[in-house]
Amino acid sequence: MPFMKRDTKGRPAFTRRAALIGLAQLGIFGAIGTRLYKLQVTEHGKYALLAQANSISERLVAPERGLITDRFGVILAGNQQHWRALFMAAQAPDTQTVLDNFSKLVPLSADERARIMADLGDRPQYIPVMLKDFLEWPEMAAIEVNTPNLPGVIVEVGSTRVYPFGPDLAHVVGYVARPDQKEASVNTVLALPGMRIGRTGAEAAQDDSLRGEPGFVQTETNVHGEVVRQVAHDPGIAGKIVTLAIDSGLQSLAVQSLGANAGAAVVLDATNGEILAMASNPSFDPSLFDKGVPADVWNGWMADPMHPLQNKATSGLFAPGSTFKPTVALAALKAGSLTPDSVLTCTGSFTLGDHTFWCDNHVAHGSITLTTALQVSCDVFFYQVALGVGVDRIAEMAQQLGIGTDLGLDLPNASPGLVPTIAWARERGIHWAPGNTVVQGIGQGYTQVTPIAQATMIARIASGMAVGPHVTRRVGGDLQDGADPGDWEPLDIDDRHLAVIRQGLFEVVNTPSGTAYADRLMIPGVQMAGKTGTAQVHNATAAEKAKNFNDATLAWADRPNGLFVGFAPYDAPKYAVAVIIEHGLWGAISAAPVARDLMTYAIQNDPAGRDKPLGTQVSDAGAPS
Repeated sequence: MPFMKRDTKGRPAFTRRAALIGLAQLGIFGAIGTRLYKLQVTEHGKYALLAQANSISERLVAPERGLITDRFGVILAGNQQHWRALFMAAQAPDTQTVLDNFSKLVPLSADERARIMADLGDRPQYIPVMLKDFLEWPEMAAIEVNTPNLPGVIVEVGSTRVYPFGPDLAHVVGYVARPDQKEASVNTVLALPGMRIGRTGAEAAQDDSLRGEPGFVQTETNVHGEVVRQVAHDPGIAGKIVTLAIDSGLQSLAVQSLGANAGAAVVLDATNGEILAMASNPSFDPSLFDKGVPADVWNGWMADPMHPLQNKATSGLFAPGSTFKPTVALAALKAGSLTPDSVLTCTGSFTLGDHTFWCDNHVAHGSITLTTALQVSCDVFFYQVALGVGVDRIAEMAQQLGIGTDLGLDLPNASPGLVPTIAWARERGIHWAPGNTVVQGIGQGYTQVTPIAQATMIARIASGMAVGPHVTRRVGGDLQDGADPGDWEPLDIDDRHLAVIRQGLFEVVNTPSGTAYADRLMIPGVQMAGKTGTAQVHNATAAEKAKNFNDATLAWADRPNGLFVGFAPYDAPKYAVAVIIEHGLWGAISAAPVARDLMTYAIQNDPAGRDKPLGTQVSDAGAPS
């Protein structure tokens, strides 16, 4: 085919101007593409973070407080869920408007509003402020319905501390309360809504282990401060489970046995010092402190002459009366001023200078040895022993047995008690006369002891070891020091001297002439050894003495305290007990029956010989799993 020239008529001519425009368009689109690539690829992370900062907020949340259980896993302190309203001020454009809107739905008192404003002033943005705790269902529903008018307000599940045994274990387990402003300023985490601090008992002693570690919540909010979704949630680390040596069954019996009497009862494992029961009566409801104690309840506690808030077992100070006689005897045996075979005479009274010291009921016991003196609780015998050994040596022995010294108890506010010395008297301007030493022999005068110290004393006499009382058995599964009898050192006391004292204490309970014979154990093959005590709290006037008055006729507050200490089984000591009944008259009729019941339970149920299996755990719901 012959070549034909193409007709170019009607086609636009390709001009220089079109070329320039095309190049310009190409350059523009190239720049845009380069910028988009930089934004979407090269700088994606940077702008993603900036976008997230604008829409994501983070707040800390309080961890679940650890459980407290008895030695068998029974819950003594647990947690119960409830609803509460929180406020994140950073998410609210107008704080006052939000608070006004909130108070229309859930009324806020003037004090609550003032507290909220104070909290807003000193809280970091990641720490929410508590608006209202323990919301009722209608209140919670009203808040949720009105969310658009409440930017920054959050309704969440919190927890409150519950104590299944209530007053029965209030002094041992203790209670928690909200941190005060000073505590929250020192440790910001304590400002978290729901955080609690242990104030007494094991709650205070093990507070660090029970608190746990805080978690966090990340939420996405829109421009109005409304939460769109939850981005991330870490509940934190729950507090550790604290296992006490307490047997809740024995504890309940101790409380029941004390009845309406003011007083205390302690049961120890005599081989290692573990506290199996510690009752202080009267008691209180520990759960009230989490929500706040009503004023009328608090005023009632303060006005009660029986002092329900005091743990009498660890901080109550009492004259030991005749339960102190074994300590006096051991001091004299060690000093050599008394031997097991020494014979002293009781004519019913002891005269020193122009003063006469009487034996109980003016009874003349005749010429007797140490074991008989313990058996019948002869005061005149121990007047002479105390005068012979001296107050300083008595104090030295008392401290070795755990009286008048710091026992290192793992509970707060424990008192060491007091056993006077010549130096102590001199420092206080007290003229120490021989008569002061005489009354030391029967546990009167300046001597003051706690029931936990008395239980320690009798446990040390029974075991011959310097066992120390402690209530915590495990923390987070780790067995605590002192749980093994081998953890304790032997006493610096001659075994022969201890044997003599134990024999005398055996006769107190197991011979018809003994002061506690009526309360011997009725368990075949098992005997309890012990010592009764009656400690005067009222100085009889000359007129009362002339009338040979009866303590039972005195007003309650003037009656003597009744005491008893003991251990069992006699031939293989395992349990030690101390009981005091305030103004209970005589120890033989008030305290000894309580000790007998507690010892019977301990021997028959043997809590120290049993324990929760090591593999057993306690679930979040509070039940063993």
